[in-house]
Amino acid sequence: MTRPLRAGVAAVLASALLAAGCATPVIVGGMAVGGALVATDRRTTGAQVEDQSIELKAASAISALRNGAHVNATSYNRTVLLTGEVPSEAERQRVEQTVARIDNVRAVVNELAVMGNSSLGSQSNDAYLSGRVKAALVDQTDPLATSVKVVTERGVVHLMGIVTEREAARATEAARSVSGVQKVVRVFEIVSDDELARITGRSSAPR
Repeated sequence: MTRPLRAGVAAVLASALLAAGCATPVIVGGMAVGGALVATDRRTTGAQVEDQSIELKAASAISALRNGAHVNATSYNRTVLLTGEVPSEAERQRVEQTVARIDNVRAVVNELAVMGNSSLGSQSNDAYLSGRVKAALVDQTDPLATSVKVVTERGVVHLMGIVTEREAARATEAARSVSGVQKVVRVFEIVSDDELARITGRSSAPR
């Protein structure tokens, strides 16, 4: 990461390779309906707007590098996840540094791979896997489908969101029911049950 997250909110970055035949996790966070952000998003309205602005600025800045790389920048609560492929380690670091300089970015998680760009077929499969994982999350007791964002790249599923340890574990377990996912990377902000209750305005006792 380029910058540490502020105290009071823990960012957990954990990668776990799945055994053969097993699957992994991922999920969606700020859902959009007709262009409007869903009210169940755990980010503040200001953070949601800033995330959209950060993603637009990141896309423009990355394009200006003219490196021919395939890079996606996903912002959640001002933490930017970089996924995709770049031609060299030097370019990998250059992209990270470029995004880190964008206003209001508080941390960068660099998951870029040094390799050739993924094929359209691979990218289509990633979209399919994300959809399968999101569907698996809908069936969970916790409101995971609207609390966790899913980003998939080359079969690697990334989870973003503001969740409790219990919710993080449930999201991971749900995603493991989906076949085809090769690896899971969790990029969560972990909060306590009391903190979650303040965010959502409801009880968050363990179930």
